[in-house]
Amino acid sequence: MRPDGPRDPVAGPHSGPEAPFPIKLSGPVIKGFGRGSKELGIPTANIPPGALDQYPDLSTGIYYGLVGLLLPASPPDTSSTSLSPSPPPSAATSSPSIHPAVLSIGYNPFYANKSRSIEIHVLPQHNPSTAPTSLPSDFYGAPLNLLILGFIRPEYDYVSKESLIEDIHVDCEVARRSLEREAYRRFEGGEWGSGCWVGGEGRGERRRGRRDVGGEGEGGGAGSGCDISEVK
Repeated sequence: MRPDGPRDPVAGPHSGPEAPFPIKLSGPVIKGFGRGSKELGIPTANIPPGALDQYPDLSTGIYYGLVGLLLPASPPDTSSTSLSPSPPPSAATSSPSIHPAVLSIGYNPFYANKSRSIEIHVLPQHNPSTAPTSLPSDFYGAPLNLLILGFIRPEYDYVSKESLIEDIHVDCEVARRSLEREAYRRFEGGEWGSGCWVGGEGRGERRRGRRDVGGEGEGGGAGSGCDISEVK
């Protein structure tokens, strides 16, 4: 159950991510449980949970980080109410975009999910110098790069859907404030978000010294070089 008392305004050390972070996961956006927008008012983008296979000891819970998205140049038709996944993006794509994000990794005890999932909520950009980024209502099949930078809290069960929603909104604000710190903002310019893209089942890559993600045979092509060790 959720503990009583006020929540911390930020999560993670002010000096920047500590081991095991940053953690990079990649995968195409897949269809989730369909509850984020309809029941909770928090739309999410899911990637295949197989991306977590390299992190068997990673705790379930709520995390924050950054998302790199590569969307089709022409957004999908959002007027359709079909729940069928959209086809994968064509070769004609827009420029990669980087977004703050809060995410859930686990089973969501309130709904008693039987399988682990990665559910990512892309946070609105709060930059007064640029126009807000508008995302399509669904972008199934779009390549997504995820850089997890910190842990917010464990998963909890809830006595009501309203208490779950309340905590999710707090999670969003904790994630936003945590990512606004200078030691975390420096990751926004890393090649991890725009240098390589996965076209199939998600993969996870852990930072071990200097490590390129997405090289030959890794879904990124020769020399794509998503190297998060460049961010210091």
